Amino acid sequence: MSGATIVTVAFPDDILTRDEEVVLHLHPHWVSLIVPALWTVAAMLFAVFGVFFAPGGFVQKPIQYLVLLVALGAIAYLGVLPWLRQLTTHYVVTSQRLVIREGLVTRVGRDIPLAWLGAATIQQSLFERAVGSGRLVIETTGRGRVVLSCVPHIERVQENLAELAAPYQARGRTDYPNGDY
Repeated sequence: MSGATIVTVAFPDDILTRDEEVVLHLHPHWVSLIVPALWTVAAMLFAVFGVFFAPGGFVQKPIQYLVLLVALGAIAYLGVLPWLRQLTTHYVVTSQRLVIREGLVTRVGRDIPLAWLGAATIQQSLFERAVGSGRLVIETTGRGRVVLSCVPHIERVQENLAELAAPYQARGRTDYPNGDY
């Protein structure tokens, strides 16, 4: 395995098996927050223009409050919620498996043993190549495909997955290394 590992935040040790170590712990790349940031700016501009250019008279205050309410709802839904989703999405590569955890209120988790890893393919646009992000398509042996979006340090993740899965592929094993699962 290469000496380059990325561990951004501690991952709960209680989900790890004995002799299992976290190799990479990532959240989706910051580029996934560009569109929500633009929506937040648009909602703020809507609020400013709506408040300052509301018609005068007795309807001015209700219209201003309505504009502010709509803008706050848009900021919460289009700006804050994607940011919270980004913070609560975890892509974790351990010495034995790939752990995916997503969800703010309802958690969804998927564990893929490295022994099941068939191939990991990178898909990147020109912009994603420039910022080091991309989509990782993971083929599992007879168990389907998993697509992870906005993966940071995508090439390093692919290299680490290939290095960690190589011993299993060389032996042709599809079981867990220590028989825990």
